Amino acid sequence: MSARTYQVVTYGCQMNVHDSERLSGLLEDAGYVKADQDGSPDVVVFNTCAVRENADNRLYGNLGRLAPVKARQAGMQIAVGGCLAQKDRDTIVRKAPWVDVVFGTHNIGHLPALLERARVESEAQVEILESLETFPSTLPTRRESAYAAWVAISVGCNNTCTFCIVPALRGKEKDRRPGDILAEVEALVAEGVIEVTLLGQNVNAYGSDIGDREAFSKLLRASGRIDGLERVRFTSPHPRDFTDDVIAAMAETPTVMHQLHMPLQSGSDTVLRAMRRSYRQDRYLGIIEKVRAAMPDAAISTDIIVGFPGETEEDFEQTLHVVREARFAQAFTFQYSKRPGTPAAEMDGQIPKEVVQARYERLVALQEEISWEENKKQVGRTLEVLVAEGEGRKDDRTDRLSGRAPDNRLVHFTRPTEPVRPGDMVSVEISYAAPHHLLAEGPALAVRRTRAGDAWEKRQAAPAAKPAGVMLGLPGIGAPAPLPAAPAGGCGCD
Repeated sequence: MSARTYQVVTYGCQMNVHDSERLSGLLEDAGYVKADQDGSPDVVVFNTCAVRENADNRLYGNLGRLAPVKARQAGMQIAVGGCLAQKDRDTIVRKAPWVDVVFGTHNIGHLPALLERARVESEAQVEILESLETFPSTLPTRRESAYAAWVAISVGCNNTCTFCIVPALRGKEKDRRPGDILAEVEALVAEGVIEVTLLGQNVNAYGSDIGDREAFSKLLRASGRIDGLERVRFTSPHPRDFTDDVIAAMAETPTVMHQLHMPLQSGSDTVLRAMRRSYRQDRYLGIIEKVRAAMPDAAISTDIIVGFPGETEEDFEQTLHVVREARFAQAFTFQYSKRPGTPAAEMDGQIPKEVVQARYERLVALQEEISWEENKKQVGRTLEVLVAEGEGRKDDRTDRLSGRAPDNRLVHFTRPTEPVRPGDMVSVEISYAAPHHLLAEGPALAVRRTRAGDAWEKRQAAPAAKPAGVMLGLPGIGAPAPLPAAPAGGCGCD
């Protein structure tokens, strides 16, 4: 018999994307084979998000479309995991009784066994644990990129933001030992990876679980000393925990990129208080000022929520003020989404949809203008671009390649005359700027073949299926290729 095939569909934040790599690794370790994009998989796994309402709608819509497919395909199984599964539990099987397995955020390692149990017993298996059983990084992994990788340094979150349900679903923060993290990074580098993104729900709170307030800055410096690692990024930090030693580590460690994604959520002190965000406008702008003093070339991005309950026009104007002062390279903007189970869902002063929409459009217009102005400052600069896979959707038609600059700006550039692979480095001169990308229309100034390019080439030589798509809201900030570009969006929970 041929091996059973699988597909993993991911919704939500970077943590979910990384968890999906673990799910793929678990399935392949159990003998499954990744389905070709044109085929019909034997197992479809939805790794879900619970932060925004359209994630629910997207899931149930896709489950509905799969029902007749499953009815026609003998032996097909459907599994639902992640944050929405942790929250809704039996609701998923009630709404979609054709689902075979429901599992939560704390027991992704059980997926192969749950699938087999559902097959043998011919009934749905629902298993939700209330606390983390095994740190996900100990599980098998199928990395989607040969040259860039996520490395989780912690799971869970100790914050109590009133709009966010993630801490209730992911649990309290648990930190990995620094030695385990560095060992994983070293192993990745040995495989050809040259860029890592350190990942946590509240990444710069790292150390709170092990009793060391400077643990995160120490981890940045230690990662930067790993031979062969060229780029270190991290996402997403919380302004409350952003300390001067982290800024110093970023500025003084050559391989830590001068790129920072730091969620603002609102510029109004009144709204921040209602959100239970433990900083105020002055504190946030003070961090920006310190980062820019230490790294004038830093590209800073953020998350912003528009229309939080009780937000007045004056409150919204304060958000616009911070956007003008901070001059973000990019902002992932969200209209407030009421989520059952969060304190904000029960607050008075829910804002009418038309008011939220109007404010959202004003914010987007302002940020587009600033992003374009900031990108224009890059024209004439020479940048070394890490060639990516899947970043430029028009590359084939325009005879260009695409990749990321050190500050994570997306760069499209003329294809060099010599062969270039994803993972290689190409130096180009920027000739044009748009709000969301840079363009280098002249010939490449230099091409540097890398171990990462070798690793990509080796992977291509072996039979392999194409990467799974990300269905909703993956920010481009620090996102290792080859995950496809997605609309502005993120979990908004940092």
